[in-house]
Amino acid sequence: MCSLSMFVVRAGLYRVFHCSPRLRMTLLNGLEVSARNCSNSADNRSDLRWDLSPEQIRHRTDRLIQRIKQAYDSVGAVDIGKVCVENTLQVLADAKLDYAGSRHVLDFPQYVSPCKEVRSASTEADKRLSEFDVEMSMRADVFQRLLALKERQSSGLLPESKRLIERLIKVGKRNGLHLSSQIQDEIKKLSKQISELSIDFNQNVNEENTVLIFSPEELDGLAESYTNGLERTEDGCYKVTLAYPHYFPLMKRCHVPETRRKMETTFHSRCKEVNTEILEKLIELRARVAKLLGFSSHADFVLEINMAKNSKNVAQFLDEFYKKLKPVGVKERQYLLSLKQAECQRRGLDFDGQLHAWDMPYYMNQVEQVKFAVDKDKLLEYFPLEVVMQGLLGIYQDLLGLRFKQVQNPHVWHESVTLYTVLDSTTGEEIGQFYLDLHPREGKYGHAACFGLQPGCFGPDGTRRIPVAAMVANFTKPTRTWPSLLQHHEVETFFHEFGHVMHELCSRTRYAEFSGTLVETDFVEVPSQMLENWVWEKEPLRKMSRHYKDGSPIPDDLLNKLIASRVANTGLMNLRQIVLSKVDQVLHTKASADTAAEFAKLCKEILGIPATPGTNMTASFSHLAGGYDGQYYSYLWSEVYSMDIFFSRFKKEGIMNPKVGKEYRRVILEAGGSVDGMEMLKTFLGREPRQDAFFRSKGLDLIENGYNY
Repeated sequence: MCSLSMFVVRAGLYRVFHCSPRLRMTLLNGLEVSARNCSNSADNRSDLRWDLSPEQIRHRTDRLIQRIKQAYDSVGAVDIGKVCVENTLQVLADAKLDYAGSRHVLDFPQYVSPCKEVRSASTEADKRLSEFDVEMSMRADVFQRLLALKERQSSGLLPESKRLIERLIKVGKRNGLHLSSQIQDEIKKLSKQISELSIDFNQNVNEENTVLIFSPEELDGLAESYTNGLERTEDGCYKVTLAYPHYFPLMKRCHVPETRRKMETTFHSRCKEVNTEILEKLIELRARVAKLLGFSSHADFVLEINMAKNSKNVAQFLDEFYKKLKPVGVKERQYLLSLKQAECQRRGLDFDGQLHAWDMPYYMNQVEQVKFAVDKDKLLEYFPLEVVMQGLLGIYQDLLGLRFKQVQNPHVWHESVTLYTVLDSTTGEEIGQFYLDLHPREGKYGHAACFGLQPGCFGPDGTRRIPVAAMVANFTKPTRTWPSLLQHHEVETFFHEFGHVMHELCSRTRYAEFSGTLVETDFVEVPSQMLENWVWEKEPLRKMSRHYKDGSPIPDDLLNKLIASRVANTGLMNLRQIVLSKVDQVLHTKASADTAAEFAKLCKEILGIPATPGTNMTASFSHLAGGYDGQYYSYLWSEVYSMDIFFSRFKKEGIMNPKVGKEYRRVILEAGGSVDGMEMLKTFLGREPRQDAFFRSKGLDLIENGYNY
């Protein structure tokens, strides 16, 4: 049978596969109302609860398991000669709708709750529910009734209903329900182990709280805006965590090589012992399941239902891109080495003639300053978070025909979280709701991601349930004396993740199974990647920037230099993505692997930079335990389509053209997963997709025409 849900936490997206129900909060015609006044409504709408105690989480988990099992039992008990949509397909669809909304208040707190006891209870609930997912996914009795339903009602069904039956049967076969009971039992046992280990892997990363202590001299080169946000020790030193707002600026700006070395070594040693063991066990277990199901590798198993179809196609895609990038990477490395040599002479440091992992962010940042004259310190001052957010929300509203209203006094999991309701700007219809949780805190999910909390689909009473999503990020906290200022790459991250939020909220599907981002994994990044382009265009940039002191706009020369710098380091940045994609493919086309050795080997071969000895980046590579196993290539694959959409339609017809924006919302976002990704693309583009815009976005057309380092 289909699994109730497979939770996928991605650096970029948190997804629920094979189902996702969510509850609803009522707002009156877009007016701002108190969320606390919206509970206990009489029409099956209910608030998502974020104040549950550990005991309440455990109790609700028990009740949810019991309730959903009863629904599956009822389907399994139907006389196989009397199956119909009402007693089989609709019962399962309603159970899925109940399940996800009820589940997310239980398993989402592990990523965001400020209370460690609640996070622990939420993690345990996730483990129990994931084990329950496996049990329900292996219901052969339910699977047989779906097969019978397909035979009896092969015609006369709505297209989405037919697609749902076919999807559930496909998932059942991918769970081995067409195989012997002995093989099914083995798959069930292995799947439960995989689920628990994946949760443990990500919990270890989320709870990681290492702090490094540096003197002011060791942080030479970092801006006042950075050091103002750090805690101090009694002797005047600085406490630096491994959270993104601390790690990346230090690696890019700190003049002291030893500080960067310590930081990079520690960052890529996170959870090294415990998670290396977990990941290598996961690789073995996944390979065993794939073999039982008749696949040559885990990668081929997961890719069967993606656009790429198999690991051979992925390898060909990555190899072709690598051939184009390799000579560019060689030239860029040579230039970085020349920058390092010049800096060592200037600062009186020994030059060892090599580029190390801790050198890369620093000298790549210098490329932007030297080649493109981008003053990062000055640029930072024009992106206060509140201004960026106001501009971003305005752009999305204008482009997609939406209206956002902030909910006053919302029921949230932390005082810094905000809640918005989304309305159609023409009809006033409520489209959905989203939370913004934008600053780091102890125990919180450490990346940026969109979490789908409630799907948009029809409920048992025939009314549409609105979708709810949360964007979780880790932007620098404001202080009493300093605002939250964003790096331009953080503005890009904000735009990307909010693109996922819009995908979740704008979908208009019948079933939870296809709501929002529940599309092929190598298509899921397309909408959000496409929208990243707005942070490289003048008009949108002006809308979401203003100097934090006097409100003045970014000077034209600085803006032009920023936009031109998009192609800076294009070879090395994309070679890094190829390394990660190939590491993922190599690990998941083998029966076992030495993860640190495989990463080090591919780093040296492809990027030309050795991994730091003693580290293992894959031990904190959350994608490998969070739903991108065998599928990390999707980021590059999706870009082929996202760039084709942008250059062929928006760049050509107007990046703020509401007509194109609304068509995009209707064809791409509203469809969710109810239509194949390729069909959506062909409808919106009016032709088959092409790769030329992808290479253009990487600046490879400029390089081939004489742009050089």
